[in-house]
Amino acid sequence: MVSEIFAVSAAWSRAVIEFTAGLDPWVQQAAYLGTDLFLGVFAVLFLAAWWRARSHSSRAVGLALFAPVATVVAYAVSRTVKSFFEQLRPCQAMTDLTTIATCDPIGDWSFPSNHAAIAGAAAAAVVVAWRRFAVVAVVFAVLEAFSRVFVGAHYPHDVTVGLLVGAAVATLASLAMARPMTAVVDRIAATERLRPLVRAEGAAADGAEPPAEPASGNTYARS
Repeated sequence: MVSEIFAVSAAWSRAVIEFTAGLDPWVQQAAYLGTDLFLGVFAVLFLAAWWRARSHSSRAVGLALFAPVATVVAYAVSRTVKSFFEQLRPCQAMTDLTTIATCDPIGDWSFPSNHAAIAGAAAAAVVVAWRRFAVVAVVFAVLEAFSRVFVGAHYPHDVTVGLLVGAAVATLASLAMARPMTAVVDRIAATERLRPLVRAEGAAADGAEPPAEPASGNTYARS
């Protein structure tokens, strides 16, 4: 069963690599740059989730702040798993083909994809912190995973497992740290100078009544 899955995955990789070989150089260069730049989108999503969470709850802020840490934890797990599977990359195994990505030396194994694990973890951590970002996060995670196959750095099964491992580890880590992070955020909010980092102006503390409206009639928007 495993060998059959690998055979199908390898056949798909070969087909993709052969297709990309005929693309214009500028398209190949864009794909090469994009496979790393897609990860930058998640840094923006981390910031957006934190900013929006400040108007919601201490738990949401805590999860948003922990999202990058959960991603790093998932990356570490992916690297550990990779060390048990000494699988060659497509560019190492299919020496008759030319890939867009520079072929890493043997020893930098293929399964699972660390890029895909990071993308899956970041997407899951963002969704746990702020569900409204789910569509954007998932779309970019899938794009990142596909880009690794597109440039010839990984097989489809590498990125599929990478996404799943990353998402599972980040979700579990985030949920496990939800209560401690909520407590940390509440302690930060108790310090006047640091409060803006975790609570938007005019936002009420968890379980507290919202602040009274100013006499002037101006109100703070709440989301």
